[in-house]
Amino acid sequence: MENWDEVRTAFQVARLGTVSGAAEVLGVHHATVIRHIDALEKRLGTRLFQRHARGYTPTEAGRDLLSVAQATEEQFSQLASRIKGQGETVTGELVVTSITGLASLLTPVMVSFQKTHPGLIVRYLTDMRLFRLDYGEAHVAIRAGAIPEEPDNVVQPLLRMRTGLYAARSYVEQHGHPRSPDEFAGHLFIGADSNLSRAPFHRWLHDTVQPEQISYRATDSAALEAALREGAGIGFLSHYIAARDPGLVEIMAPRDEWAAPLWLVTHVDLHRTVKVQSFLSHLKAAAASWADV
Repeated sequence: MENWDEVRTAFQVARLGTVSGAAEVLGVHHATVIRHIDALEKRLGTRLFQRHARGYTPTEAGRDLLSVAQATEEQFSQLASRIKGQGETVTGELVVTSITGLASLLTPVMVSFQKTHPGLIVRYLTDMRLFRLDYGEAHVAIRAGAIPEEPDNVVQPLLRMRTGLYAARSYVEQHGHPRSPDEFAGHLFIGADSNLSRAPFHRWLHDTVQPEQISYRATDSAALEAALREGAGIGFLSHYIAARDPGLVEIMAPRDEWAAPLWLVTHVDLHRTVKVQSFLSHLKAAAASWADV
């Protein structure tokens, strides 16, 4: 149907039985109601109403059309209620995005949040690119590095992620244990496959060792971690991960200059919704106990 206003007008006339009643409900002049009915009947090529002194009575064609109109009206009402309710309940989808490498830290938080809200669908997205909150790609983003500056975003500090320099025991047994940068000569390193990496520790490494010493390079943090555990060289790893693995040896303890701040980012349009605020509170409470991060 090209003009829903005409169908909606006809629906109200059929429901109330009079032009004046429909005009009052719709907030239009009675002449508008008559014009809509006449135009709709002309477009369909059939009479939708029998006119009489007491008002308008639907014909068989009118009843057929108006049953569809009533169902459509109810669906619109239900849709409006659902859309309104999405901002007032913790239901539907929760989409969280973060830098790669935070899965082991964030997954327990998202799972425990989901358990307190049965039926909630969690989508956890990681990628090299930044997901656009202004395009609705995510509800909450956890980002690292410089403070995000996109307009219309609400940015809050979460914590500073400590990173140290580690090697697999197999590497240390074969190549030795350097105690400081002065002893790095002859050692192999694992690093980002780009001199443009925003991570402060990767920049430090590129400034400290010779390019040919960074013999294993990757773009993904999980790939870098896997190479480190396989003994490909000395590399950086988050302190909270390395501290739990007896198969790794600390080469240099975390430094303040290597620490990367983590930021909670939400779009202003969704920031105050119950779903987003509930998750942010849950995440912040969990982060308060991350003493070894």
